[in-house]
Formats: sequence, structure tokens, C-alpha cells
Amino acid sequence: MTTIRTAAVIGSGVMGSGIAAHLANVGIPVLLLDIVPAQLLPQEEAAGLTLPKVRNRFAVNAIEKLKQTNPAPLYSDAFAERITPGNLEDDFERLSGVDWIIEVIVEKLEVKQQLFRRMESVWKPGTIVSSNTSGISINAMVENLSAAFKKHFLGTHFFNPPRYMKLLEVVPGEGTDPDIVDFMTNFCEKTLGKGVVRAKDTPNFIGNRIGTYGLLVTLREMLANGYSVEEVDAVTGPAMGRPKSATFRTLDLVGLDTFVHVANNVFDLVAEAEERAVFQTPEILRRMVEKGWIGEKQGQGFYKKVKTEAGKEIQALNLLTMEYVASRKISSVSLEATKQAKGTTAKLRALLSAKDRYSDLAWNILKSVLIYSAEKLGEIADSIVEIDNALKWGFNWDLGPFETWDAIGLRRSVERMEAEGNVVPNWVKEWIASGNESFYQNREGNTFYYLKNEYRGVETRPELISLTALKQQNKVIRSNSGASLIDIGDGIACLEFHSPNNAIGADILTMIGQSVDEVRSNFRGLVVANEGKNFCVGANVMLLLMEAQDGEWDEVDGIIRLFQNAMMKLKGLEKPVVAAPHKMTLGGGVEACMPADQIIYASETYFGLVEVGVGLIPAGGGCKELILRASQHINDPDVDLQPFVQAIFETVAMAKVSTSGHDTKRIGYMRAQDTVVVNSDYRIYEAKQAVLRLEGAGYKPQSQEKIRVVGENGKAVMQIAAYTMRQGGYISEHDQLIANKLAHVLAGGNVPAGTYVTEQYILDLEREAFLSLCGEPKTQQRMQYMLSKGKALRN
Repeated sequence: MTTIRTAAVIGSGVMGSGIAAHLANVGIPVLLLDIVPAQLLPQEEAAGLTLPKVRNRFAVNAIEKLKQTNPAPLYSDAFAERITPGNLEDDFERLSGVDWIIEVIVEKLEVKQQLFRRMESVWKPGTIVSSNTSGISINAMVENLSAAFKKHFLGTHFFNPPRYMKLLEVVPGEGTDPDIVDFMTNFCEKTLGKGVVRAKDTPNFIGNRIGTYGLLVTLREMLANGYSVEEVDAVTGPAMGRPKSATFRTLDLVGLDTFVHVANNVFDLVAEAEERAVFQTPEILRRMVEKGWIGEKQGQGFYKKVKTEAGKEIQALNLLTMEYVASRKISSVSLEATKQAKGTTAKLRALLSAKDRYSDLAWNILKSVLIYSAEKLGEIADSIVEIDNALKWGFNWDLGPFETWDAIGLRRSVERMEAEGNVVPNWVKEWIASGNESFYQNREGNTFYYLKNEYRGVETRPELISLTALKQQNKVIRSNSGASLIDIGDGIACLEFHSPNNAIGADILTMIGQSVDEVRSNFRGLVVANEGKNFCVGANVMLLLMEAQDGEWDEVDGIIRLFQNAMMKLKGLEKPVVAAPHKMTLGGGVEACMPADQIIYASETYFGLVEVGVGLIPAGGGCKELILRASQHINDPDVDLQPFVQAIFETVAMAKVSTSGHDTKRIGYMRAQDTVVVNSDYRIYEAKQAVLRLEGAGYKPQSQEKIRVVGENGKAVMQIAAYTMRQGGYISEHDQLIANKLAHVLAGGNVPAGTYVTEQYILDLEREAFLSLCGEPKTQQRMQYMLSKGKALRN
């Protein structure tokens, strides 16, 4: 039976070390190998080192760099210990002791062939070997090697950065064992958390083939019709369901030299003249690469940042004059229409129907990409799902090409394309002629897609619980404007937030109370999870600010009481509760998770109580839960609680947020029973299984406990720390005020050290502090600034 317990990565560059880091993230020990240095660096000579002492230099330095890179390749710096550095001379035979070898060396076929020939001499039969190439032929790399080696060889193309990019293209060779392909697909999805597409061994595979084509078409459309860099990015970003980096910011991030290399790969390997012409590097890109204007890594590309007297200014390149000018904001009727539209489908329709020059730009880009994607079906991938997923997961498009075609109207758009003289592939026209209006169909929550002239149902797996599909199947138990309770099977219900930004308001709090009553009577347990972009960004600050500015203090008090009561009701449920947060889980979102018996974090969870950023303190039970945990952890009354409460004070006062699900342990949120799931698509399933396990083990509900507090003396220690920070100029006067209020709550108020208080007593302290801070003008300024600017004001 094939298993992967250990791995080796050959090549310690940015991509190789990033792949090694992600393997380490999921608990796989990795051997990281690179070449032996030919000479000493000046700093090595100065340190008195000799070449024999630095033979692992490239791998050693790469591992150290992982800890300094932002965004971090590692879930936790401690995971770097799982990576062992080595070199390709002293450690090559160690490849026979691992289960998976990944090649990540220079993109030159001859060099790769030499490596694999050498590797076969130490290869242990059964070991899986893969190449991370972005487009070199998988078959050509191993064409002269044994059938046994080929059987275990394939492409595994990670997208950069490996930790964060969901797409992984699995590319079988002609001799690859189908069972190995199935195993690697399953392993990369479940263990590495990837979205896997199966690509064919063609130039640039799927994602880079279509994505590169789209970028080149965009550039040519721009040059032909006189659009500026800023105009193109205004159209090809969120207005079309694409990332904010749009076209040219994306190219700057990728690096123009890298992009040209990828484009040339297709140009060199495809035979059809019209297609080769599209992939021929435009003169403007060649000139920019020659000048070294290759993007962010050199400080300038299509954009550059410059210092001015007013501060930093972003400038954009004028392609006619080859000079940088201040970047300007682009506005038009069509672009404004997309901002008012909700959802990508509505945005696209609004953009394309406006009939202005920006609408024309969007249409001309879009139709070329759609037609090209249809032409490549069968050549680069067997199904439209593989192509759509590759662009969504690898380029962060909201919709893949065929989903986009459905969104804008398949029949109508094809008629327009043909009226404009474009040649649409016959299979598309035949599909429409057969009476079909879309490539995808939804039937009672089940998705069907085009495959070889018929609709094929998307494979359903129990691990992939879709709340959207369940709602379409009429599994909603209760619902209001902010949240729904959904039956997810086996007697388990799921509480889903779906307010704007999943911000917690009265609607969600009301639904929490109703959900507890429903689950108590009719279900075995409850999952708290959703499928939003983020789990929850906190409480509804706009509502709080409006009430505070109007002096409606009874209303503010009522909102806080409602929040606290909902959390206590959730905590008191006699059935197991498991929360499954993901991405940004801040402030009130954290407090909505804390009452749960277990938290299953997505690996990418950014978790923290950040209320001080809007001039407040946590008042939905966040302070109470943290000091309750400290009291439970240190249940010996003779042991000093102060260091533990001091750590909590620093975490909350500094608004610390985890950099991953694993990192919640470092900043004090993760408990022994809490876990992390790497593939966020499995979160709800894993949470459901956790509820079933808790119930099966004879669940006993949480009881309210007395909390030992540090009292007045402990408060003084925390307030002295805040005073010292203020005197040192590290925090403002208002920061100190907030910190003093927080210290009062965390200490348990003005009671002697060692006093035991109730949970409700701490909740009352939270509410009093919160109310008093809401009345502070500087707090209201912070709230207003966060709402208008999306970032914290330090006033």
C-alpha cells in the first residue's frame, strides 16, 4: 500500500523551499537538497569557515529564510525543524530512504534529464518521483528511463506560494500507473489541502496555458486601442471577478522575466501559427525586461512606488513615452455599475451591457479567452471542470471560463461572437443546437456539467459538505437575514452566518438563541461554520457607532447583553458544539467560537480579539473565557496566576492575531482538544465528525465554574506595564486608557488576589468597560476610521 511518511525536495530556491515548508506544515519530515557551493562567501571567509563546512549552505540559508519571509511559508516557525538540509553530493543516496522525491531545479530539460538518470541509480522501487515543472514535458524528462521508474513518475505543479495557492496540477506521463495518479490526487487534496486538477502533458498544462493567453490578449488589446495601465487594471480586476491585482499588478508580482519565460515555452512548443503568434512576446515586454523593469523584485515594472514630499506615491508606466506618471483612479458608468452589482454574475452583466470603451475592453478580452478555452478542451484537459478549477484556484478568478460563459449567457454571447466574425468551436455550437443553454446545470442542489455532449453529475463525496447545496435541497431549519440553521445530516445541524462580511448583529444573535433551542429538542449536536470569504470579521461596528453617537446607551447596553446571553446560551447547550472558523475570524467572531466544546481551525485562520483597534475591549465573553481557561489550567491556589493573566493582557491589548490555525497555540487561543484541518473544504465535515465523536463518548455539557482572579494587585501590575509603554512613547494616551480598562476586567476588578468570582461577574465587568469606552470621542473616531478606511487609527 502506497504511503507518504517522508519526502525529499531537490532545489532550495523560492519554490523548492516553499514546497518543503508546506510538507513540513502538514507534519512530513523533508530532506532539502541543493548543489555544493563552489566558493566561500566573503562573510564565510571572515568567519574563518572553509568549503567543507558550508557544503549545505544553499539549503541551510533557504530554511532560515523561510522564517523571515512574508507572507510566511510556514504555519509556525517551529515547523522548520522538520526540514533537514543537505547537498546533492554527500546526501544523494539518502533519496532511497524517502517515500516521495520532488524535483524543483532549473527549468531546462537537459538538466532535469541528467538528474533523473542519476536518481534512478539510487531510486528505491515504489518511491514516487515528481517534477514541479511549470510546463516542460513530463514524458521527455524520463524518456530513456526504465518502465518501473516511469510508472512512479508524474508532474506535480504547485503554484507559488505553495502554502497559500490552492491549485496543484497533477500531470501523468504516458507510463504513469493510474493507481499512483489516484493516490497522489487524494494525498494532495486531503493531506496537503490542495485543489487538484488533472492536466495533460502539454505546454504549460492548464492554468498557465489559459492564464498566460489571457494576459497576452489583454496586453495586445490595450496596445491596439490605446488603453492605459490603470484603465486595464480597473476593468480586469474585481469588475470582472478577478483579484484586485488585476493584470499589471499581477505581472509585477509574478515578475515580467518569469512571465516571458512561461509565454516563450508555449511559443516554442506549439505548431499552429495563429496560436504561436499570440504567445510571441510583445516588444514592450522585451524592452522592459532588457531595462530590468521586471516588477516588484526590482522595484519597478508596470508600477513603481516613489517617495514624494507628501509621502509614498504609486506611479504607472505610460507605454507610449516609457515614463512613469502618478497613477490615476479610473471611473466610468460601466465601472460604477459593477460596484453596485452584487455577485460576479451581476457585475459581469453590468459591465458588458454598458456599451462604453471599458465595456468593449472587457468583452474583447473575455470572448478571446472563452473561445481559446473551448478550443483547448480535450487537448489540455478532459473536462471543463478541470479548466474552470485551474483558473479559479491558480489565478483566483471568481468564475472559470465556462462558468463565465454561463454567467453572461451562452447562446446570446456566441451569437454576438459570430456576428463579430469570431470562430466558435463546433462542439460549442452543437451543444447549443441540441437545446442546451449552459455548460452547467443545478438540479436540486446537485451540479451537472458538460462532458462529451451530455451532462455528467459532479462526483459527490461525504467529506465535501456544501451548505449552498443543502439549502437548495430545502435542508434549512430556520433562517433570518443574518444566519441560518441547516440540517447537515446524521442528526447534526450547522449554524451558518451570512450577513454582510458575516458581521455579528442582532439577527445572528437571535438565530444563535433559536438554534440552541432547536438543537436541544431535535438534534444530536451543533456545528458553527459558514462558507463566506471570512468566518466573521467581528460585531456590527456601524450599528454600535450609530447608537453611541446618538447617546442611546440603553440600546448599546442591550446589544452587549444580547451578545453575552447568546454566547452563554451556546455554551450551556446540553449537546456538543464544534466551531470551524476559517480565514479572518476577529473580535466577535472569536467570541462566537470560544463557547464551543472544540474548535477545528482551517490552516489559514487569522484568529484574534482585535477590539482595541476600534477603541474597545472584548465584551462578548472573550476576556471571561481567556481568564477562565487560565484559572482552569492553574487550579492550584498556591500557584501564581499573574504570568498567565499578563500573557492574556498582552495578547488582547496588542490585538495579536494568529498567522495560521496552528499559530493560535502560540498566542494562547488553542486548547488541547482543538485541532487544525489543512483542506478548508473539509472543515464542516470534520466538525460534524467531531460532534458525533463527542456525543458517542457520552458528552457531558460544560458547567459554569468559579474563576480565580489576580485582583487589585494583578491589575496594578498590568497597568504599570501600560504606563511604561506610554512613557516610552509606544502607545497613545487613549491606548493607555483602553489598557487600564482591560486590566480591570482581566484582574476581576477591585477584589483581593485569589478571589473566586462567577462568569457573570466578569461579563458585567466587560459590559461596563465597553459602555464607558463607547462614550469616548477618540473611540468613536477609531470606529469611524475603521468603517471608512478599513484599518485601525492610533489616536
